[in-house]
Amino acid sequence: MANVIALSVLVLVFVISTVRSVNMGALALVAAFVVGTLVFTVDTSEILDGFPASLFVILVGVTYLFALARNNGTVDWIIHAAVRAVRGRVALVPWAMFAVCAAVTAMGAVSPAAVAIIAPVAMGFATRYRIHPMLMGFMVVQGATAGSFSPIGIFGVITNDVMRQNGLPSSPALLFVSTFAAAAVVAAIAYVSFGGRALIARGASERVLVSAVGNASGGGDTITGSGSGDSSKGGGKSSGGTAPHAGALNLERRLTLLGLASLALGALVFDLDVGFTALTVAVLLTLIFPASARGAVDKISWGTVLLIGGIVTYVALLQNQNTVQWLGDSVAHVGIPLLAAFLICLIGAIVSAFASTTGILGALIPLAIPFLMTGQVNATGLVIALAISSSLVDCSPFSTNGALVVANAAPEERDVVFGLTMRWGMTIMVVTPILAWLLFVVPWSV
Repeated sequence: MANVIALSVLVLVFVISTVRSVNMGALALVAAFVVGTLVFTVDTSEILDGFPASLFVILVGVTYLFALARNNGTVDWIIHAAVRAVRGRVALVPWAMFAVCAAVTAMGAVSPAAVAIIAPVAMGFATRYRIHPMLMGFMVVQGATAGSFSPIGIFGVITNDVMRQNGLPSSPALLFVSTFAAAAVVAAIAYVSFGGRALIARGASERVLVSAVGNASGGGDTITGSGSGDSSKGGGKSSGGTAPHAGALNLERRLTLLGLASLALGALVFDLDVGFTALTVAVLLTLIFPASARGAVDKISWGTVLLIGGIVTYVALLQNQNTVQWLGDSVAHVGIPLLAAFLICLIGAIVSAFASTTGILGALIPLAIPFLMTGQVNATGLVIALAISSSLVDCSPFSTNGALVVANAAPEERDVVFGLTMRWGMTIMVVTPILAWLLFVVPWSV
């Protein structure tokens, strides 16, 4: 009964926050306190154990650092460099971001680390050059997902190890190819849905980067189709008044770029914590250049931090109280094997949309092992379907990757991006398990 009540309250949180103007995270924290103390009879310290401290530090650290980079004009400089690199073919930039993220995670980087580093620059590029923020955000997140199931990727290692340890057949190459293809398909759908064809048309007419969103950059830059032009009309000026035009590199921008490179190197090579590394770089830059740091703390996405922190805390309470395992056990007793397989994929998608994909893969696959060992469904097919169902929903604004996209959207676009990522994330949460089940479970098990 307690599990049913807890799940019902989670649904109620979404309904109330949708109908009333209240931060969903604040409501979820209150729900965690009420359900935790009255239904599960745990003390507040145990409830707070589920607060995502690591995610909090990541969101604060990364958004603080890139607020400084925006203030001093470093982001503008990076954007102009990217334009020159693609020679004005702005339609290719979203796919370039997809490829970069996929390559980084395929080499073993943690997915949130790759998104934390690449998303701020990608979202800044989107704002400046009239690319829909949802398009750019989806390309970054799905790129990170696409590479994560490589044989040396984090998700791939977790999934393949669990299969091997339990003596079940596994195909690392098939797992990687299948999940990569699924992420690429979602990215392609987002590309078409959010203006990709218009970007191609802009390139074909040789009017690629005209009159770039002046209200987002402080000026109306006009860049030629070759991407070789520079402008000094405000886009490269910092709030501190110390930054030169966007094409120049002064000492402050050089040190900021060095800090960003250190963040990437530390997170991807030395496995340093992304959040604390970003905070360290940001604090050092603030100490050295206090003028351009004015207002940077205010630009941290505190509303997003509260929202994500509250939801994740509540879901963690459900996990700690074995509500998720209760769902899994209920599925295991379903008398129809194919239906049970579908429910496992659906649970993976739902929980992963609000929690750690790494955690859900590590929890649900072992949970499904007794069911898989019966041979009633194809083990490889179900694991691939579960991997796809659990990972494509990382675009949800309640997951780390989705939250980073929302947090790095332009302030005036943040509410729109949050709403779109929530709707698309929830749609993917429902549709993906169905399609993955139909493609990988049903044909291989009948």
